[in-house]
Amino acid sequence: LVDALSKVRLSGLRLELETYSTGGERIEAPDSDHPGEESPAFRGFDHMESYYADFTAEPAPNVQARLSLNVLGNVPQNPIDEIFYENRGRTKSLDVDGDDVDLGALERLSVYQAEFSWEDRWFQLDGFYRTGHLHWQYEGDFFGLYRDAFYGENIDTYNGRAPLGVEIDGKRSLAGLSIAYGPQLWWGANPSVYLKYRRSFGRVTATAMYVDEFADQNSVTSSIAVPRPPTHTATLTLETTRGPLGLQLGGIWGGETKIGEDFQVAVADEDGTPVQQDHVRSSDTFGVKAKLTYQKGRWNTYTQAAYMGIVAEGGPTAIPTFTGWSLKDTGSGNQSNIMGGVALTLGRFQVGPNVLYQKPLVGPVDPDLGDPAKPRNILEDPFAVRGSRETFGAELLITYDPTPATWMWDWDNDVREDAGLAASLGLVYRDLRTTMDAAIGILEDGTTPFAFPAATPPRELWELRSRVVARPTPTARLVGQLYAGTGEPNGDDPRLVHYYGATARVTGRALAFAAYAKLNEWGPYDYHRDFNYTYPIQLMGDVSYSLGTPAWFDLPQTRFGVRGTWRSLDRDSPRYCPVMTTDGTGSSVCNPNAPGDDGTEWEIRTYFHIGI
Repeated sequence: LVDALSKVRLSGLRLELETYSTGGERIEAPDSDHPGEESPAFRGFDHMESYYADFTAEPAPNVQARLSLNVLGNVPQNPIDEIFYENRGRTKSLDVDGDDVDLGALERLSVYQAEFSWEDRWFQLDGFYRTGHLHWQYEGDFFGLYRDAFYGENIDTYNGRAPLGVEIDGKRSLAGLSIAYGPQLWWGANPSVYLKYRRSFGRVTATAMYVDEFADQNSVTSSIAVPRPPTHTATLTLETTRGPLGLQLGGIWGGETKIGEDFQVAVADEDGTPVQQDHVRSSDTFGVKAKLTYQKGRWNTYTQAAYMGIVAEGGPTAIPTFTGWSLKDTGSGNQSNIMGGVALTLGRFQVGPNVLYQKPLVGPVDPDLGDPAKPRNILEDPFAVRGSRETFGAELLITYDPTPATWMWDWDNDVREDAGLAASLGLVYRDLRTTMDAAIGILEDGTTPFAFPAATPPRELWELRSRVVARPTPTARLVGQLYAGTGEPNGDDPRLVHYYGATARVTGRALAFAAYAKLNEWGPYDYHRDFNYTYPIQLMGDVSYSLGTPAWFDLPQTRFGVRGTWRSLDRDSPRYCPVMTTDGTGSSVCNPNAPGDDGTEWEIRTYFHIGI
């Protein structure tokens, strides 16, 4: 026993102590003397204590494991950002014969993360729970089947249970073989096994993949990660280079379990019938994709095209081509597309025009056609037109990067950029020529999905975005963004949003300052964009003092600070309550559509974090 315990040690410890003071006018949250049942429950003062302990085990020199536990003290009821990791510890009640029975807090202790690694001469085995893993698109996954699983603070915000699974990479005679298996390998994935084999034959490298989704995913925590019905998928990709030319060719077979399923097709029928019934055929499970690149001197160009059967579903493009273009292949089925771009290097500048055109093979169903027309959705139909919506897109991206060794578009460029000044300016235009099928939202219980009854209309959208990274002194760093544009919700609200904003973060020897100003923009949660909830003004400022150099990406660190958040509210904002009215049952309820002044809500948070 003593020998076993000597192989386990406490490798990390975190203490997070925070206070919250909140207030506002013309909002639903009552004052602290009359707390409500919804979140935020009141306006006033509350506090939080959250503790983390990391344990590392080494049963052998080639095997390591880490377990991170979270223990809760008090969980605040008043934060204006009401969804956060620790709110799982809020008091819960159960209705028993009409009476509320207080169950107390049920999740005071939780496994925050876990991971292990086993290195053998025949394989490398890695297991993960909420720790993230990289996609396989750098290793031949041309169709994006195996997705990236780094979600930042989002996985904590929604208390997601992903990713969860294991990866095995073969060695020696098994080199080129990779296996991933688990209940939820990426957020929203079904229980699956992924097989990939990659091998070179002279100048050609071939990659074969097979995915078996063998069960339904029963965990839904956010509309950004709604699981689809399980199916099977296989792909084959060939790659080669000849001097400055690079070529990728791929084929996909997927959605075989949906063969024979019925779906509606919108038609212009002379007899007045707005839709017809069709069904998925075997030919609808196949797709092809090709990409040609050319790199020589200052010229970098690419052309890409795809034809994807209506149920031949891939995944989104996760890797950049030459520069940080926004227009990319969505990877969804039911579309044909063509795109191309040029990244021309001119000294320290790079100029990059990029264009895309895509069109679904079977268009969306517009509910305005009348009965029996009903927009499809991914929960009830074999496919839905969402990312494959007919689109013409164009963008121009200009980058100033005097030190390309620390590439402007690396995921960790905020930390690695060593130029005194690097910047980018991008303009994106999208002509969305049709409506879409229905999106999926989540009900107020946080777990029940539903389909919206319609989608947004055809429209044109644009966005202008600039990013600046600077090192004014050897110990100081600044990262900022300016942006403006038009946007639309995920749901069925037709209101077009014109938004503007700026963000900035500055660090020095021990001080860090972060701030943002957002005008007419959605709030921080997915339901804000689903239901088109916007705030006229959102302001935030955060200043902290750290032990050592301030860390980026909210990594654990010993520091203390204060953060202030202020928002104005109008009829398009959640919790806006200009007046109280009486509903049909005689209850007093808020009427956000009544005339009145804008509301406000604010929060002052203090925090003291200790990280070892």
